[in-house]
This record gives sequence, C-alpha cells and structure tokens, in this order.
Amino acid sequence: SMDHHRKQQQQQQQLQRQLRQDLVTEYTTATCSAEDVMRVLESIRDARQYIDSNVRPVHTMLDYLEEHFDANRAPQDYSLELRGRAVSNNKNHSNNRYGFSAFSSSSSSNNHQTNSSDGPTLSHSHPTQYTFCWQSLQLWAKVQQHMHRLWVCADQDLLSISAPYHLYNTGQGLQRVQTCPTVAKVMRSLLHATQAEAGAPWVGLSVIHLGDRDVPNALIFIDKYTQIPRFLTPLCDFLRTMDTMIATVASDVDAVAVSSSGGGGGGG
Repeated sequence: SMDHHRKQQQQQQQLQRQLRQDLVTEYTTATCSAEDVMRVLESIRDARQYIDSNVRPVHTMLDYLEEHFDANRAPQDYSLELRGRAVSNNKNHSNNRYGFSAFSSSSSSNNHQTNSSDGPTLSHSHPTQYTFCWQSLQLWAKVQQHMHRLWVCADQDLLSISAPYHLYNTGQGLQRVQTCPTVAKVMRSLLHATQAEAGAPWVGLSVIHLGDRDVPNALIFIDKYTQIPRFLTPLCDFLRTMDTMIATVASDVDAVAVSSSGGGGGGG
C-alpha cells in the first residue's frame, strides 16, 4: 500500500541519517571538522548519483535488446540485419524491410565492410548486429561507470607538458590534436575487460581513436561519451511510457466507439 511504501521510505531515510552521523563522529578530528566530513560524504553521494543516472539508461536499453530480440533468430519484419544493398520496396519481401546500409546501395558479402564505387558498405547478419549492439552497450556502461576516473585522466592529458598539442584542420574545423596516453590506458583496460566478458568474438573495432582526426583530444573523447545518457534517457523514458499511452488511446477509442454507437445510454 501507499502508507507501507511511505513508511519504508521514512525508515530508510532515518537509517541513512544515522549512518551519516556515525561516519561524521568517527572521522571528525582536530584537523578535519564535522563540516569537512559531511562535505566529503555529500560529494560521494553526488558522484554515485551521477554515475547511476548515466548507467541506468544503458542498462535499460540492454534489457530491451535482450527482452525483444533473440540473439540468433530475427523476428519477422524486425530483423537487426544490415544489408549492403538498397532496401526493397516490395512489401512482400519480409526478410528485413528495415535493413539499411549507410553508405552504399550496392550488394556486398555478409558480415564485412567492403569497398564499392559508392564507398564502404557495412553488412551484418541479425546475430552479428545483435552481438554488436550488445557488446557496444556493455562497453558504454563500463565507460559510464568509470567516468570520474576518465575525467581525471583527461585533465592530466590535456595539461601534460610532455604531450604538446598541434592545431590541425581535421575536417571538422581547426582542432587541438593531442595524444591521450592516460585516457588511452584506461580505455584499453575497459575494452579488454568488456571483450573478456563478452563470451563471443568481438564484432566492433578494437582500435581506440584518441589524438587523431576522429577524436582529436581528451576533451572531445569525454564529450563523446557524455552524450550517451543524453540521447538514451529520453528514448528510454518514451519507451517506458508506451504501454500507458497505448492503454490510454485504446480506452479513448473504445469510449468514442461506444458513444458513436449510442451505447451506454437509455432505451432505444
């Protein structure tokens, strides 16, 4: 019930206050005031909430992927396959009406990025694309969990006096191109850990772009990964409310149907 839930919340808050006071009492010294200890505790709480809010939408998308798609068999008309050919306009072609290729309309062999007159074409079967999405989301979650560590490493790389930067036109304007050895070391460890946990051959690139035309410096790298929760969160919010929206629309349609047919009224 609502009262029971409210009572549980109150008990939880009371327990948190008591634990916080115990920590303040234990760690307050002549050189570290109670206010300092409290500030540390509040900072830890804020950091934890930031990480949780960024990881949550990634885990939610993982749940959707695992719930609605089979890793080995595509549901009819909703395959994750990427084809290296133009999408068929034939409505009877139900193998994958929603497949697409980003750069080319010419056909190519499956599971390979090939060259054609129109440029590179990426082709993935449904199982391969499922694995690619699953592995990518796992890596995204791991990066979000270590974002504070990556921020510190990015500051070290940006302010490094042993790794000078150069201004280059990368094709996206004039950029400060600078090596990022500290960030790269952490990212390699996260990538290797994700690959080890994947339990399947790695589908995506194993190359970490840092200090090049794609990712010129550590700040661009950080900005790239902070975008993930920003575009996943509204998507997850929408998907979470779809059931309620559908139920509401269905109820409204039923009400209109009853009203139009004269139902629910008095005698004929």
